[in-house]
Amino acid sequence: MPRIRTSRTKPPPEGFEDIQDVLEDYEKKMRDAESESHEGKRKVESVWPIMRLSHARSRYIYDLYYKRELISRELYDWLIKQKYADADEVEEERLREALVPKASLKKGTVVECPHCGCRGCASTD
Repeated sequence: MPRIRTSRTKPPPEGFEDIQDVLEDYEKKMRDAESESHEGKRKVESVWPIMRLSHARSRYIYDLYYKRELISRELYDWLIKQKYADADEVEEERLREALVPKASLKKGTVVECPHCGCRGCASTD
């Protein structure tokens, strides 16, 4: 969750206005996911939507800086410092390869990561 801006907070760098709408959409989706009912879900399943949104927001910032090169280093560092993205997730995204190759999975096997529910970061080892 991003920090709250106060009068003492350093203003955002140039270019933040261009991506602010998308980040606000992620924040609205995050609030909806946090207030969603946990009835009928396993303990680990209740946080999966939150983890997915957090990862998607970090992935968006990663793509803007490393892939599409649309934001400056100053804005990227400010977004990390203000917790719009998780620095560890962004670093992991830089180093990530296909962790579970689809070819190595047995047909019909359902593999889910216990942390976020995705099928890409789980391991069958």
